[in-house]
Amino acid sequence: MSRKVRMRARKSGARKAPVQSSVHGREQTLIVGHHSQQGYFERFACYVAHLAGRPTAFLLALATIVVWALLGPFFHYSDTWQLVINTSTTIVTFLMVFLIQNSQNRDTTALQIKLDALIFASRGTKNTIAAAEHLSDHDLEQLHAEYHRRAEQTLAVLHKRRPPHAGSRKHKAA
Repeated sequence: MSRKVRMRARKSGARKAPVQSSVHGREQTLIVGHHSQQGYFERFACYVAHLAGRPTAFLLALATIVVWALLGPFFHYSDTWQLVINTSTTIVTFLMVFLIQNSQNRDTTALQIKLDALIFASRGTKNTIAAAEHLSDHDLEQLHAEYHRRAEQTLAVLHKRRPPHAGSRKHKAA
């Protein structure tokens, strides 16, 4: 790890965490911390997405709509009065799409990395499913069908092993 990366990580409050590498079986050091390598846009997008998901943001938006509606009679429900809310909501929606998409992409990538790590750490698991997000739709459907078939087989085996419940036993005719 470069000196520059370590310095940035230290300034951001990141800490070192030992991580077991599933590929070579040796312990490696990973920098873990809040905003350790994020740029300005990523930090801003994360912050705004976090704020937008809070109840306070909803209440603020609701209050804005109520105030706008109450001002309707004062402005005689004019075109300008309608244009204010239409333009405001369009601008906010347009900008939020990009901020939320950035946050969603980051969360999806992080989740995918975590799932890949679990797949690689599991013995007997096909490593080809770790890159499933890069497969075509047809290949994904085939992979889904294969795992669905395996799940059905496993369920059938479990049902054979499970003893019947007392309430569901059929009474033999005497």
